[in-house]
Amino acid sequence: MTEADRASLEALALRVREHILRMASGGGCFVGASLSCADLLVYLYSRVLRVEPAHVGDPRRDYLFLSKGHDVPALYATLAELGFFDRGRLANHLKAGDHLYWHPNRHIPGVEFHSGSLGHLLSVGVGVAYEARLAGDPSRIVVLLGDGELDEGSVWEALLVARAQLLSNLVLVVDRNGIQANMRTEELTPLEPLAQKFEAFGCAVRCADGHDFDALEEAFRGLPVAREVPSVVIARTVRGKGVPSIEDRVDRWFCDFTAEEVAGLVRELHGEADAELVSAPLLVR
Repeated sequence: MTEADRASLEALALRVREHILRMASGGGCFVGASLSCADLLVYLYSRVLRVEPAHVGDPRRDYLFLSKGHDVPALYATLAELGFFDRGRLANHLKAGDHLYWHPNRHIPGVEFHSGSLGHLLSVGVGVAYEARLAGDPSRIVVLLGDGELDEGSVWEALLVARAQLLSNLVLVVDRNGIQANMRTEELTPLEPLAQKFEAFGCAVRCADGHDFDALEEAFRGLPVAREVPSVVIARTVRGKGVPSIEDRVDRWFCDFTAEEVAGLVRELHGEADAELVSAPLLVR
């Protein structure tokens, strides 16, 4: 990856994070987890996925399913910045008359499937991957999952089918920020050794720093990772990445900040000021 490519991705990710923070007001959003996967979505849409705003209905396109649907502010912002819809529309978040809500909705250009209840979209991705293989399409199906979501048995059931059907066009990306809702994964239902679990289910696994674009470039190079099996990329991330005062905090799950708090967090994101630790209430949903 060239310096120019890296700088372009970093600039895009910064803009995406600013949009996320602005969507964390007036009703709020799942800000911490959205910030943790911002780099992943920016990288995937910029360097991996074969999908264009002008051809979102092309049956031979690549697909991204945001299984951890509560992180949709990161997806909204990435799609808007890349021209799938007007970025000014982001101001409609949670407003009546639009579909920019707390979970993905197919009325938003570029969103492939609605999601909400965790653990369901890998099964959808398996079905689309199987159909693409039957049709002879070159489509790759990428499913972005949260690490806490892996507690759901439906994830592992879907993997059994994916391995049995030799779906090498299926790619799982795990946003491994180590926190689910308001607890750390290893304190609630431990996931480690996670890579070995996926390998035991017949997947080929790579691990990477989910905030390092060079590391992501290496992890996604030459997909599939192995022939005739699903690929898994475990991306180590930090909840709240980019805003030090809310990074790696279990209480920054769903937040509804005041306009003043958002302004301070945006300044902190840009390194212009040290924001005080915000005191927005934790809303568990």
